[in-house]
Amino acid sequence: MQLAAIVISLVTTVIGTALAARAAAYIYKVVKTGQPDGTRTGNPVQRTKTVAVEFLGHTRMNKWGIVGVAHWFVAVGFFTLVTTLVTAFGQLFDAEWALPIIGHWLPFEIFTELVGTLTTLGIATLIVIRLLSLPSRSGRKSRFAGSIAWQAFYVEYTILGIGLCIMILRGLEGALAGVDSYEAAYLISYPLVLAFKGLAHSTLTNLIYLFAMLKICISFAWAITIGINPSMGVAWHRFLAFFNIYFKREEDGDVALGALRPMTSGGAPIDFEDPADDAVFGVSQVEHFAWKGILDFSTCTECGRCQSQCPAWNTGKPLSPKLLIMSLREHAFAKAPYLLAGGGKDMEGNEQASSEQLKDVPAAALAEAERPLIGTAEENGVIDPDVLWSCTTCGACVEQCPVDIEHVDHIVDMRRYQVMIESSFPTEAGTMLKNLENKGNPWGLATKARLDWVKELKKETGIEVPVIGEDIDPAEVEYLYWVGCAGALEDRAKKTTKAFAELLHTAGVKFAILGKEETCTGDSPRRLGNEFLFQMLGAQNVETLNAALEDAPTKRIVATCPHCFNTIANEYPQLGGHFEVIHHTQLLQHLIDEGKLIPVNPVEGLITYHDPCYLGRHNKVYSPPREIMDKVPGLRQQEMHRHKERGFCCGAGGARMWMEERIGKRINNERMDEALSLNPDIVSTACPFCLVMLSDSANGKKNEGAAKEHLKVVDVAQLLLDSVKAQPAEPEPVEA
Repeated sequence: MQLAAIVISLVTTVIGTALAARAAAYIYKVVKTGQPDGTRTGNPVQRTKTVAVEFLGHTRMNKWGIVGVAHWFVAVGFFTLVTTLVTAFGQLFDAEWALPIIGHWLPFEIFTELVGTLTTLGIATLIVIRLLSLPSRSGRKSRFAGSIAWQAFYVEYTILGIGLCIMILRGLEGALAGVDSYEAAYLISYPLVLAFKGLAHSTLTNLIYLFAMLKICISFAWAITIGINPSMGVAWHRFLAFFNIYFKREEDGDVALGALRPMTSGGAPIDFEDPADDAVFGVSQVEHFAWKGILDFSTCTECGRCQSQCPAWNTGKPLSPKLLIMSLREHAFAKAPYLLAGGGKDMEGNEQASSEQLKDVPAAALAEAERPLIGTAEENGVIDPDVLWSCTTCGACVEQCPVDIEHVDHIVDMRRYQVMIESSFPTEAGTMLKNLENKGNPWGLATKARLDWVKELKKETGIEVPVIGEDIDPAEVEYLYWVGCAGALEDRAKKTTKAFAELLHTAGVKFAILGKEETCTGDSPRRLGNEFLFQMLGAQNVETLNAALEDAPTKRIVATCPHCFNTIANEYPQLGGHFEVIHHTQLLQHLIDEGKLIPVNPVEGLITYHDPCYLGRHNKVYSPPREIMDKVPGLRQQEMHRHKERGFCCGAGGARMWMEERIGKRINNERMDEALSLNPDIVSTACPFCLVMLSDSANGKKNEGAAKEHLKVVDVAQLLLDSVKAQPAEPEPVEA
């Protein structure tokens, strides 16, 4: 028995180690086929700290309650219980062998007992959760829909088998040592010690040889399996995740939200005023992704958290962030032999490798190289165009991913090529782009229309809003109010603009606007993929803002639109524009705290607040709007099921505001249905896009009789104004 156990274990170990090492080297080479990216290694101390915090604290996974706790024990057990594997090798040669020094050290034995048991219970919990949420039961609602089931179950049952072997071996060790009463060293395995007590010494030693062999063989059979499946993300993520987290976009450990990355070619930002002749615009082939992108694809563990939160997937659209990443991973690894042989095509589609270089490349890899990255099923495309254009860039996928995959950046990179090179995008978005080029706003309205709301406000209230440089000196201005296209031109959003301006006036805040000098920030064209137009609009705005605020004490800007707020604060620094930018809810909360705005009039009713994605997830502004509503007398707040970090998109982001929604349920209707389940009197938000989308849905629901006629969709600023504004005095009764 002992000889067989030794031979089988050592052979399995050698094969498993060799195959896993070969696969690791292959993954490294595949990742290196991506483009260079020199932004991923700065501040190594902080990056190392981020890895330690995210792993040891399981900061991303623990958002999921029991799943996070169970996974923590599985992850910790995987790395710390390697000592039991070493012990198993020793036991092949001597059944009573233990690790030198610490083998019989009580704290170590207790640790092994606890972690071994909790790892086993943890993986059993994860197996049960997976079984209860099988796609065959839940369909699209299962976060595991589309995941490669056999790989996941294989990994989970492998860990379960190893955990059981550890505990059985502990029981056998105790019985062999003659333990005849309870002691701390066998804290949990003592019942097994009792079960094996009484067996002959030779039987116990043979059982130890057997289970040590099983533990080793199960472990290295797993190594063999991942060695012949280098794209098996559900297994490889336990190694690659450390690298993926270390090399994440933000040095400070933040997720890849807020700003988009500058457009690069060959690892260097593109100079749009004088681009290089060989510059590659966007991503049209998998090797055009930066190496971190390929690492992202390889690290995906197919857990489906991104999928479960995605507004497109939840409303019947073909986009699943998980399936997108999996498709790119499978394509990258299938194409890799061709790329590693030197294959590749230039922008005109000409093969750059010689026939000699490609002569040994498998036919399957050559066929994979011919697939278009973006294309329909008939075109044998890797990613369907409907998948690409369903994304609202809400960031839910990035926020939830436990291994820091940067889905939004990759989607926008593919869009950039489609828009700038192929001119292939939803036709209705073309109208928006043309209007921006000609008029500086998505509706194509005349520039002078940007001041219509100013005239309306003066007529309604007598308040005059000054234009910086014309009516007021920049040195006198506390805040430059960036109105935004929607705030100046869309009727519903104009109500927010006027309410905010009136509140600033009431609070005595010195503010001014740019008026006709303002133009679109470029958020929508950038997220659509038209980087050139964003650069043009952004450079114009940065120049205007720098000139307008040159003499201001601080370059302080307040915006009512989260998209403008995000672009000016987070993306204009890429263009040389550095400004202090806050959202109007942040300023209003500050003014309330200072006593400059005092809500006194009750606004009665049940209210639920919708978190705008670009205010919440992208910029982590959750409290100010809620604190404002808390201060308004009469309001009773109730949260929707999906709120804050898990808030659900309105459907307008990622330039979707300007595209028709033809597939599945409308995202704004899904969100309004969630709001209506609370039977509210008011749905509030803090974004003009959200206001428009939710208002449209609310009006439709009223027409169907599915919503109260008095239901209002308003911005937080409008609510505050209603509470701050003096009520007209009631006329005194006339004596008869």
